[in-house]
Amino acid sequence: MNALEQLRQYTTVVADTGDFNTMRAYAPRDATTNPTLILKAVQKPEYGALLAQTVATHRDEPVADVCDRLLVRFGREILSIVPGRVSTEVDARLSFDADATIAKARRLVGLYEEAGVGRERVLIKVASTWEGIRAAESLENEGIHCNLTLLFSFAQAVACADAGVTLVSPFVGRIFDWYRKRDGVDYAPDDDPGVQSVRRIYGYFKKFGYPTEVMGASFRSTGQVLALAGCDLLTISPELLEQLRGSTQPVPRKLDPARAREEAIERVRFDEKHFRWAHNEDAMATEKLAEGIRLFAADVLELEGLVAAAR
Repeated sequence: MNALEQLRQYTTVVADTGDFNTMRAYAPRDATTNPTLILKAVQKPEYGALLAQTVATHRDEPVADVCDRLLVRFGREILSIVPGRVSTEVDARLSFDADATIAKARRLVGLYEEAGVGRERVLIKVASTWEGIRAAESLENEGIHCNLTLLFSFAQAVACADAGVTLVSPFVGRIFDWYRKRDGVDYAPDDDPGVQSVRRIYGYFKKFGYPTEVMGASFRSTGQVLALAGCDLLTISPELLEQLRGSTQPVPRKLDPARAREEAIERVRFDEKHFRWAHNEDAMATEKLAEGIRLFAADVLELEGLVAAAR
C-alpha cells in the first residue's frame, strides 16, 4: 500500500488544483481552487476552448460577471470528476466588505444551481478577515456552505468555528515560509510551525465538539502532509500527490479526535476587538493574510485581463 493509500485511511484527500485533467489520476473526494490555480489552468492550451466558449456565450456581460461564469465552469468540470465538493473563491478584493462578499457568494451559488449543481456540492471560499467570517456566518445560515481560507492565526480559526462555518483551511506552507525566513531554520515536520498550527486548531475543535472541518492546505513537502495524517481533510497539489503515490513509507496516524478530547485545553472567545488584537499580535498571521489577499487580488485582475482580451 503506497503512502497516499495509507493516508486515505485517516484523512479525506482533496486535490489542490484547477487542472481537472490532471486531477483524474488521483481520485480525490473533493477539490479546491483559488484565483492563482484557475489563472494557471486557463492559460494552458487544453483549456483555451473553455475560456473562448465562456467568453463567446456571455460576450455582452461585464468582465467580472464573465469571470464568475468561468470560475463556475471550472467548478462544474471538476464536479464531473470528484464525487464530493468543489471550493470556489470569492473575489479577494471583497475581503473587507461583508455585504459584497455575501452578494458574490449568492451569485456564484446561483450560477451553479442554474447549471443543475446543488449548493451542497459547493464550498464558497472566503478570506478569514473579521468581515469575511461575519459574511460566512450569514451565508451558512441560509444554507450556503463556506471554506474560510487564508487562515494563519488561532484567533481566525476559533472565530470561524464560533461562526459555524463548514470548513477552515489553515495554510501550512505559507506559515512555514514565514518562520523559515525569519529564523533561518528548515524545520522538520513535527517542529514545523505550520504543522503545529493545524494540530492546535484540530485539537481545539475536537476538544469542544465543533463540527467545523479542518483542512490543512498550502503544503511544501510530503513530510508536512504526513505529519498531519488524521486531519479531517488535506488539500494537496498534484506534484505532492504523485510523490505520495510513489512512496511506500509507513504513514502512522498523527491526529486523533479521541486523544484531542482528553487534552487540557482552555476555551477562548473572540469578539471583534479581541479578534483584531489577537490577530494583530501575531506578526506572521498579520503579514501573511495581507500578502495573501494582495496576491489573490492581483490574480483576479490578471484573469479579468485575459477574459477582456478574449472578447
